[in-house]
This record gives sequence, structure tokens and C-alpha cells, in this order.
Amino acid sequence: MDYKSTLNLPKTAFPMRGNLPQNEPQRYKRWFERKVYEKMKRNREGEKLFTLHDGPPYANGKIHIGHALNKVLKDIIVKDNYFQGCAVRFTPGWDCHGLPIEQQVEKKIGKAKKEQLPKTKIRELCRQHAAKFVEVQKEGFKALGVIADWEKPYVTMDFRFEANIYRTLCAVAAEGLLIERSKPVYWSWAERTALAEAEVEYEEKEDFSIYVAFELSDKAKQKLGHPEVAAIVIWTTTPWTLPANVGISLNPEEMYVLTKDGYIVAETLFDTLQESGVVEGPIEMRIPARDLEGEIAINPLNGRPSRIVLGEHVLMENGTGAVHTAPGHGEDDYRIGLKYGLDVVMPVDEEGRYDESVVKLGLLPNAESFVGKHIFEANEEIVKLLGKALLKAERFVHSYPHCWRSHTPLIFRATKQWFISIDSKPEGEQKSLRETALDEIEKTKFYPEWGRNRLSSMVEGRPDWCISRQRDWGVPIAFFRNKKTGEVVLDEKVLNFIAMIFEMKGCDAWYEMSIEELLYPGSGYDPEDLEKVTDILDVWFDSGATWYAVLKSRNYDAGAFPADLYLEGSDQHRGWFQSSLLLGCAVEHRAPYKAILTHGFTVDEKGEKMSKSKGNVVAPDEVAKKYGSEILRLWVAMSEYKSDLKISDAILKQVSENYRKIRNTFRFLLANVDDLEEIVPFEKMGELDRWIVKKGAEVFESMRESFDLYDYSRGYHLLNNFLTNELSGIYLDITKDRLYCDEKESPERRSSQSAMAVIARTLLPLVAPVLTYTCDELLEYAPAVIKREAEDVFDLRYEEIEKPETVLDEQYMIAAREAFFEIVDRLKKEGVIKQTLELALVTESEKLDTLTKKDAEDWFVVSGIAKTADGSEVLGEFEIGSDRFAIVRASGHKCPRCWRFAAPQEDALCERCAKVLNV
Repeated sequence: MDYKSTLNLPKTAFPMRGNLPQNEPQRYKRWFERKVYEKMKRNREGEKLFTLHDGPPYANGKIHIGHALNKVLKDIIVKDNYFQGCAVRFTPGWDCHGLPIEQQVEKKIGKAKKEQLPKTKIRELCRQHAAKFVEVQKEGFKALGVIADWEKPYVTMDFRFEANIYRTLCAVAAEGLLIERSKPVYWSWAERTALAEAEVEYEEKEDFSIYVAFELSDKAKQKLGHPEVAAIVIWTTTPWTLPANVGISLNPEEMYVLTKDGYIVAETLFDTLQESGVVEGPIEMRIPARDLEGEIAINPLNGRPSRIVLGEHVLMENGTGAVHTAPGHGEDDYRIGLKYGLDVVMPVDEEGRYDESVVKLGLLPNAESFVGKHIFEANEEIVKLLGKALLKAERFVHSYPHCWRSHTPLIFRATKQWFISIDSKPEGEQKSLRETALDEIEKTKFYPEWGRNRLSSMVEGRPDWCISRQRDWGVPIAFFRNKKTGEVVLDEKVLNFIAMIFEMKGCDAWYEMSIEELLYPGSGYDPEDLEKVTDILDVWFDSGATWYAVLKSRNYDAGAFPADLYLEGSDQHRGWFQSSLLLGCAVEHRAPYKAILTHGFTVDEKGEKMSKSKGNVVAPDEVAKKYGSEILRLWVAMSEYKSDLKISDAILKQVSENYRKIRNTFRFLLANVDDLEEIVPFEKMGELDRWIVKKGAEVFESMRESFDLYDYSRGYHLLNNFLTNELSGIYLDITKDRLYCDEKESPERRSSQSAMAVIARTLLPLVAPVLTYTCDELLEYAPAVIKREAEDVFDLRYEEIEKPETVLDEQYMIAAREAFFEIVDRLKKEGVIKQTLELALVTESEKLDTLTKKDAEDWFVVSGIAKTADGSEVLGEFEIGSDRFAIVRASGHKCPRCWRFAAPQEDALCERCAKVLNV
């Protein structure tokens, strides 16, 4: 007889294979058509709110794998909070202004044509370019299963948004933190604009290293008692800045020495300089730095005076201890220049070329030949012009600041710019902006913790924030200036009127409308006396103000201020995290976030940066087409994202295997509880069922603890171990007999089904934040005992399992099972047995007495367990502690229905199967 039809075989239509690339787009489309984000808001109305404020990607180009990592991680965290029962808000956004978009437009239409077009037309083309890529990227993110307020994202070029960026600027000004001054800033001569620190990258560059002697004036020589030969030696790597030299800085605490050959250097560095041939010994005289303060040396390039000043910025790590000082070309130089009233000489134009001032001020010999020459091209010629004053020259390669977009070397150039003063105190506050920011960093949670020191050190050492740019595409610094006095109009009514116009017409109005139209009618100012400031805002100001425009305004249902979490790549400690912090502390006197999470960058499997030239780029849309977005999402969750994340085809294949393990475990659970209608209470469950539920509860609790710390990698590692070892490796194996062969309504079968149902329905909302698609698909096939009232995955809510009481000694039982199967594997290889059901165990172990005889047999998947042997052949032995176990052949015959060797005779049913079939 064929007994297969009498078995309770697993039954589910949930497919073994997900066919993710084909099926995901259809399901995602249904989600967005059904507006599941709005449903999520309704489902958690009145619950505790969790706000993740989205750092805006730049609207330029398709999304890359770094974008995918970032947005998927955000989606996982938002959903994780949702499935825990929180109300969530996730308003996605885009940065739309700035240089890269303007560059793309210029590239498309040509530089010559761009210069002929009115500013309004250039801005229109930039707006169109940004709008196009907002839509391209939006669809890319939606294709990854990211649920957010896609109906109403924030876009920094929206009119109301631009108005709020401008209002943030006005609020900074009202706090007394906005200043305009001529100051050296990072300057991109290739892009003809100032840059902030966050826009600076460091690349290798070859430069001169030169030692130059500045002869002391006759007066200074007389003071030293050496009227003939005495020259201070400076060291510099930027010969092109020497024409602008006005001073030499010495360290006030150091001793300087005059050598026999007439050169003055720091005593600390004398030995090194003598060894390298810059100066010769011996030392003739020791001179305290303070004795030289205020004296004059002569610039050998142009004969202009160079005043000796004292500054603690002069270090003794290299050089000569005497620093060439040109306030127009350096931050430290500028600061010391302010203290001593040194002139700011700036002979370099916006394209990095010497201008007419080299002739007017006599900064170079044959100055006319240098006008229009690029500074980097002039280096070699300047070195030659130094003549005998040049003591040593060589070339070397070092790390040098470059423009983040054009990748050209930057220069320090003094220009009139707008700054947020870091060391000023906001109106009515006791602490400076820097101090407030540092205090707020201490109050913020960091994941990982090292982010705190990284951000703190950057804020501690940063200069004032240069927020002005000399470009076309951005929010204008829309202030009026009195043409006669140069005074800027910061009248609140005037500023509010401009903001109102921007809200209605966008900030293009600044360029399209006249001063008379833009000026508040009752202001009392005469439009004829005013002119417009033409600078635009640094794009980091735009993104730094998003908390104001999104969370504080009523234009978006985006959550609460301050946000619970900001999440971006580790480069944003110098970018968005910092710009948001500074504007938050300037305007609200607090950080706009409670916690910061940082992730690393995506690299190939060798740890190398991805580039088209290397051919190692992994594109998210290609991954989705080949594997499915669920695999990409699981890769994010399983990766240790706090450092750089490796991704490759081989890695994705491994992740796919992990996905199949999770999917097929769920499928097995679903198939075996298909006819279960009611969960058996824990107290009525069998010991093995209580054990697996308790084990599951412990694992899920640990996963939940990891997820709460945003450590998804550890959480999924725990899950993978549980599924592989305890659930699939033991429990699903040992319960097959009762599930398939017991009577349908038997307490043992219903108990095991209940344990599986409890695990499945608890695990679903735990993995749903990552595998949202799979869990939603699974629910369509799930019986009511798992699905309950849920229509789809978004109706689920995580509930902890109450841990049932157990007496099973897990450690002992697993050790016994492993020792047993080690011998079984040998017996199978030797051909002694084909399956474990041919065997029985003989042991007096009291540990097994805590189980029923059937549970003990199922644990080892054998056909019998006895205290004493009946003379059967012993096939193997093992010990656990002081307990001995003998493996023998089962004494019964093979039951044709359940295959246990428990039948009284050949071809007969065992007692259990006969009872089930009522024969």
C-alpha cells in the first residue's frame, strides 16, 4: 500500500524561489499606488514619534551604490521603528543648487554661450537639470523598496524652501553672527569661487621646497651688533606667494641663533638645517625671539620691508622656525596680520593669475611680464629671481588641498566674503557659537562612538565658515547695500518682504525684479541709494538649513525638531553634520539632531575604490535586475556598515544564499502550520516545543537589542546562526515525524505546529524592515494563525514572545546530539546504515528523563531509547560528562508509513501509525 496519502505533508503555495527581479517591481508599484506611507501614518496615529531627517543627495546623475546603501539603511531604520509600534516620518529630499549642476549646464551649452546668457536663463537651465535628476533618483530609490513621503519630498529649489533658506540666513544675521570681511579663503581658480572646508579634498602635488634669506635692515643689524651680515631664513613651498610677503613670524618662546655664515634660524632646528646644507656652523650668537619683534627684514624679491612678528602658530616640526607671512594668502598669516596691522597684499585675480597690482606695488622685477601669468607657472621663474638669497631649492610631492569638483589645486586668496563667525556669541547667549556646538556634540549620541571625537576635533579647529560663493546657481545672499556708505541693510521688515517674494516667485526674483520692486514699500530707503549683493550661498548652507525648512516649517509633515536621527556617510562630519549643527546652534542654540549614525563607503571585494576605469563599479539597478533589491537590502543589513563595505558579484551570491535560507525556513514553517487554527498555550506544549520557542525568544531579544543600537549586522548574524543551527539544524528535523505521521489533531503535532507559528509570526515583523517585499509576499500565503488581522506587511507589529519555562539541559543535549551524529556520519560512509532511524540508543543518562520517550527518540531521530541493551550489536559509543551512550541497531522492523524501525514484524505498521489509520 502507498501510505503517502495518509501523511500530513507540508502544504503551501508560497513559492520556493522568489523570482525577485521579475516580481518586485509589480509589488512595489502596488505599494505606491495604495499609498502605503499614508497607511503607515494612519496605523500609528497617536503613537510615540520617530523622526529620521534625510540628508539630501545631490540631484545630479543616476543613483550609485553609495546612494543605495544610504537610503536603504535609512529605510530599514524607519521601518524598524514602525514595526516596533512607533509613528514614523521620513520625508526624502534633494540638494538642487550649487556648482556641479552649474558645471553640467556649462558643459552642455558651452562656456562661451553661458557667458553670453543672462543669469536668469542660466538659472532656468540649472533648475531643469536638477528637476530631471530628482525624478530619476526618486524612481531609483523606489525601485529599492524604500517607503517614504515620495508624494511630497523636499527639494531645496522649491520656492518656499528657498524662502526658508533665506530666512535661516536672516536669523543668523539677527543673532549677530554674520560678518562680511576681506579674508583669505580656499579659492578655486578653476571654478572662480570661494570654497568652504567641506569642499576641499587632498591629493598629491609636486611643489618647490625653498629656503630663502631675508637680509635684516641696517637698524636691526646694529641692534644685534652685526652690521655686515645677518639674514633671517624662511622656508616655503609656495614661491608664488613671496611677492605678497609683508612679514616674518617667529615663535615667541623659542631661542634663535645667528650662524657664522650670517643666517638666523631657530636653535631647535639648527642641527637639522646644518646637516641638510642650508646653513653652516658654528653658532655665533643666541637671540630670544622677542628681541627681534618689530624689526625689519628685506624681501629679496622686491626690496619691500618685511616686519618681524611673533606668533604661536610657528611650529618647530620642520622649516627654519621663521615663517614667511603673507596675510592675503593664509589663515594664520591673516590672524597675525590683524594683530600687528600688516597690509593685506593680494596680487592674484579670480583665475589664479597675477594682476596689475604686481606692477603698481612693485612686487616683482620685470613685473609687466608676470601680469596674466598663472601663479603655478610663475614658481620656477620666481625661484630664479631670488638669486643668492636662495639657499636651497628642491622639489617634493606632498598632500595638498584640491577642489572637490574640478580636482585642481586650490590657493588661499583674500577676497571680500560673507562668514558665520564661529567665536562670536549669538544674541543674548553666554557662549560662543563654537562653544555651544561643542556642548551639543557632548549631548548627542553617536553610532559609532568615535564619531563624537571626529566631529568635536573638526569644530574645535575650524575657522569661520565662509558661506558666500561667486557663482550663478544658488540662493542669493539677498541683501541691499548702501552705495555711498557700504552699509548692508538688515532691517527686519525689508528682509521679511524679500522672503515673502521668494516664497511666491522663488529667489530668481532677486535677478528678475528691480530694487524698487523688491524693497518693502514702507521701508524709508531710497532705491536709488541701494545696490544688490551679488553673491550666492554656499550649497552647504542650503543643506545645513534643511532642519529649519523641513522640520520647523509647516510645509511638510516630516516629524519633530530636533530629529531623532541624522544618518550619512563618514565624510559628513566635515559636511552636513557640521553645517546643520552650526546653523542649529546659531539660530536655535541647540543641535538639530539627538543622534548621528555614520556609515563607510562602498568598495570592491579587494577594498579598492570603485571607478569606471577599473571596471569594478556595482550599479544598484544592475544588482536589482540580476538578483533583486531584497538581496541588496540584505547585503546592507548583513554588512558591518560602520567601516567601508565590500560589494561584488561573489559577495552578492553569498548574500543570495542567506536570503534563500531565510525564505525557505519561512516556507517550511508556513507549509507545516497550514491546517493549524489555534495556538496551543505554552503550558500545554511539549518540552522540545517550549525549548525552541524559548530559544527563539532569546535570539529575537538579542536581535532586538542589536537593532536598537543600529547593529543590523550582528542581529542578522544571530538570526542566521539560529536558523542554521537550532531551528533548521535540530528542531525542524526532529519534528518532521510528528508533523507528518501523527494523527492530524494529536497534541504533540499541534504543539509543534504552535511553536512554529509563534516563531514565524514573531520573526516576520523583526525581519520585515529589511525583507519587506518577501514578508509582504509571504503574508498572502500565510494561514490566519500567522496572519491574524493583517491585510499586508504594513499591518504587522513586533511583539516579544513570553519565554516559556523549560527543563531541557540545552548544552548537554546539543553536545550529545553532536557526538551521536559524528559517529552516524562514519557509519553512513562505511555503509553500515543509511539513516538514523535504523538505530536505537542505550543510556542511563538522567538528563533524558526530563523528556518523554518519544521526545528523546526524536531529539536523536532514532527508533528507540532504552536504559539497558537487549544484546543488540553495539555500533558505536560516546560519553557526555559521566554519562555513557551506546549506539545499537533498532530491534523493530521498518514501518512502511513512518519508516521508524518500530513495527512488530516485516511490512507491518508500528503501533502509532496503526492507531492513526485505525487498523
